[in-house]
Amino acid sequence: MSLNGIDFSSPAARLSSQSAPAGMVPARDAGSGRSEQAMFAPKVMVVEDEEPLCVLLRYNLEAEGYQVETVMRGDEAELRLRESVPDLLVLDWMLPAISGIELCRRLRARPETERLPIIMLTARGEESDRVRGLATGADDYLVKPFSMPEFIARVRALLRRAKPESVANVLTVKDLLLDREQHRVFRKGKAIGIGPTEYRLLEFLMLSPGRVFSREQLLDNVWGNNVYVDERTVDVHIGRLRKAINIGRSVDLIRTVRGAGYSITVE
Repeated sequence: MSLNGIDFSSPAARLSSQSAPAGMVPARDAGSGRSEQAMFAPKVMVVEDEEPLCVLLRYNLEAEGYQVETVMRGDEAELRLRESVPDLLVLDWMLPAISGIELCRRLRARPETERLPIIMLTARGEESDRVRGLATGADDYLVKPFSMPEFIARVRALLRRAKPESVANVLTVKDLLLDREQHRVFRKGKAIGIGPTEYRLLEFLMLSPGRVFSREQLLDNVWGNNVYVDERTVDVHIGRLRKAINIGRSVDLIRTVRGAGYSITVE
């Protein structure tokens, strides 16, 4: 598809999955060129069954630095959202299998997604429809056709309100501070030296304080998903991170939940 001289080619077909050895999960190829900044950019899921619009939304969101996943069916979106929750959901009202309005209702009924920021897209511009969409749980509502600058502005505003930590330059948990611009970590005002992998791991955990992540989730989000790495790699780096940030008699801020994973404690 061509628009204003820009060629929006269809997204490449997803590679077929390969079986991994026992205890191993996919991790990103170091040569993929994905920057650390992109790796921790806010994640946006777009659920839209009109392919040209879906591609256009993805193009503009990625141009703004967001990580984007696109889905074209309501039932597929529901499955993906059970596996991984993005920072923001762009949801079309009319979708195959499960409508956007019904999916929004179901998401609001689940503890994991009850606070997920949702922008509803629809061609239904009547006031009663807007009221229904917002009453069901949408945080914002855009009537088609809409301008891309307005769409991007609404995404930014909703992320600032709902998940300020996703766009913050400084993350803090108790007396631990992570400066994302300088790539430096401080505990009780004292600079701490940690390796690049431990830094990315800490940054990811601090973006969702209190939330427990499994080893597989940490591998997917910190290492990526293109080559195979043993899940025990996470334990090694968690151990190094613990040793680095728990200086002196400092409280251990990393919580191990047996059989579940790790989190940054907020208690």
